[in-house]
Amino acid sequence: QVQLVESGGGLVQVGDSLRLSCAASERSISTYTVGWFRQAPGTEREFVAARRWNGGYPLYAESVNGRFTISRDNAKNTMFLQRENLKAEDTDVDYCAVTRVVRSSWSEVGQYYYWGQGTQVTVSP
Repeated sequence: QVQLVESGGGLVQVGDSLRLSCAASERSISTYTVGWFRQAPGTEREFVAARRWNGGYPLYAESVNGRFTISRDNAKNTMFLQRENLKAEDTDVDYCAVTRVVRSSWSEVGQYYYWGQGTQVTVSP
């Protein structure tokens, strides 16, 4: 029942920063955890970050190496993923999704119920 729309992707250069947005329908968003996933060309979709809508300590994949930050704008019902110091290998399609599972399962792609359409990020040298 949750609809998600990602935005904010585009063409950037190595070293740039980008803020991705995930806008969610309001029905019961406060009961969900929101996750960000990425899919690089030719790879499987993988976990990036997740955070409960109502707060708490976020979970990040080790692969982000401290460069990405997940945050929320309550007024706009939007979860963000701030991506800093982008590298060529960060080129991907970024998706947001929601789940209600416990924290230990947040990184599992299969645990998420609803997904957005994705937003393309292309990092060029």
